[in-house]
Amino acid sequence: MSGHELALQKALVAHLKDDAALQALLGDPARIWDGAPEDPGFPHLLIGRAESRPLPADGGGVEHLLTLTTVSRFHGTEEAKAILAALRLRLADAVLEADGVRTASLRATFADVFPSADRARTYAVLRVRAVTEEI
Repeated sequence: MSGHELALQKALVAHLKDDAALQALLGDPARIWDGAPEDPGFPHLLIGRAESRPLPADGGGVEHLLTLTTVSRFHGTEEAKAILAALRLRLADAVLEADGVRTASLRATFADVFPSADRARTYAVLRVRAVTEEI
């Protein structure tokens, strides 16, 4: 099953980094990581929690639940919400493919925008459900 997780992450990052709207918001190259560097630029997008489980279907399908988190220093929610909107547009009806694995379905299932306790940052969390299959 680990091949599906790695392939999905690889395809997702490439797909998001290749979007002009996200580059305008997250920099060029877009600041998208699965672990932020020591001194990250802002805003940036983190690919965080990733859950997966096999699906009882032909072709070795795997269901994935991913958490994408935008971190912004903009005072207020405007920047975080703009990134969230760009992410939703980029992911809508996308078919991602890498390393012999492709998405059979991909959709956003939940979004939340909120300030940090000290109000120095704003977070936008997008949860995504994907089902992958072997090509």
